[in-house]
Amino acid sequence: MDNLDKNILNALTENARLSYAEIAKANRVSPATVHVRVEKMRKAGIITGAKLSIDPRKLGFDICCFIGIILRQAGDYPSALEKLKALPEVTEAYYTTGQYSVLIKVLVRNIDDLQRLLIERLQVIDEIQSTETLISLQTPIQRTIQAT
Repeated sequence: MDNLDKNILNALTENARLSYAEIAKANRVSPATVHVRVEKMRKAGIITGAKLSIDPRKLGFDICCFIGIILRQAGDYPSALEKLKALPEVTEAYYTTGQYSVLIKVLVRNIDDLQRLLIERLQVIDEIQSTETLISLQTPIQRTIQAT
């Protein structure tokens, strides 16, 4: 990757709706050059897609929390992951080292929904030994990594 590739990635990371013409103008190259570079980065797996960013609170999801999960056994990870995937409130999952086997990010509408999720749907998963819930009060930093 050269500086042009990095500039293209950073521009698209900042605003995925930028046209190739706008990126080209800022980098003093042709739109066709930007197109070719983006396609090469897609084929190389550097660019994996474009995502729409949604504010969950505007849709009524007022509580964001992180739940650390301790599995009964390390071998329980694949089946626990499948069960976690079935929970629509789980928006991210990480297989981790340290205290927790899995760390998940959860979005719910209110504290009652969180309680129901924990008691009725999460803690009843056989592979889960215990959980710890951390409620996020705000997200002061939220960004994508920059190409450097």
